[in-house]
Amino acid sequence: MNENPANAPHADRPDGSETFARLFRELRPKLHRYCARMAGSVIDGEDILQEALLRAMEALPKAGPIARPEGWLFRIAHNTALDFLRRQTRQNAVRSDEETEMIADPVSAVDDRQAAAASLRTFMRLPVAQRSSVILMDVLGYSLKEIGGVTGMTMPSIKASLHRGRMRLRELAGEPDDLAPPVLEERERTRLALYVDRFNARDFDALRDLLADEVRLELVNQSRMNGRREVANYFGNYSRISGWRFAPGFVERRPAVLVFDESDPSGAPSYFILLQWSGDEVLNIRDFRYARYAMADADVIALG
Repeated sequence: MNENPANAPHADRPDGSETFARLFRELRPKLHRYCARMAGSVIDGEDILQEALLRAMEALPKAGPIARPEGWLFRIAHNTALDFLRRQTRQNAVRSDEETEMIADPVSAVDDRQAAAASLRTFMRLPVAQRSSVILMDVLGYSLKEIGGVTGMTMPSIKASLHRGRMRLRELAGEPDDLAPPVLEERERTRLALYVDRFNARDFDALRDLLADEVRLELVNQSRMNGRREVANYFGNYSRISGWRFAPGFVERRPAVLVFDESDPSGAPSYFILLQWSGDEVLNIRDFRYARYAMADADVIALG
């Protein structure tokens, strides 16, 4: 594809796990941006991405020579995103009546800026065919032919989807965002503030005391840990690094811990952490420290 990192010798035959793993690492931020905009969520986008990786790994041994590895991975990610949307809506999300001969509008700087600046919620207001076509061309810069390879749509359908999707984005750009600010219940606010305060004070023993026996941790794009004994090591790793500051906030209207770089007090958060509680114990931790690409499109609100 346009920015194919797989032009090294033998990259068209990703039949070794090491070659494939390297390719996926290189493409992961780009694949995530596509999945997140298709799903309307950077968090759901990561779930889709991980499922797509598993599917690709399962398909790889039987795939044989792959002429365009990047297109192959995007096709798997696209289909995984559609399956996610089907599960969400319980209906066929890919049905389209856009099989016309309409010519796609020439790409303009305005189209590029509107598509890149559009929120994930805005993209979710486009039909799936329009959404995927606009993301692939105006956000990721792929050609009509490459979009067809990823989505399986005909050329006339892609052109029509681009035209209608761009028109709709222009309309939506002028509409106000009427969502009320998210609000934390008192108990949730207290638990989140306690976690943040103890982290900032580096009181890791107190944080370990908050862990449920069956706690699970996901360091996104890095590793997983299960059980209180394993997850306790996670805090030890944070104790050995400096320069971070935690703050409570929201990511996509979900309560979250926002992580800031202390050397840039006025800067945006670098990444975020999601917590799931069982009573007053932490049951799940999802830390995006190694998946900072998710911040590119995240809807973030800091508290205090």
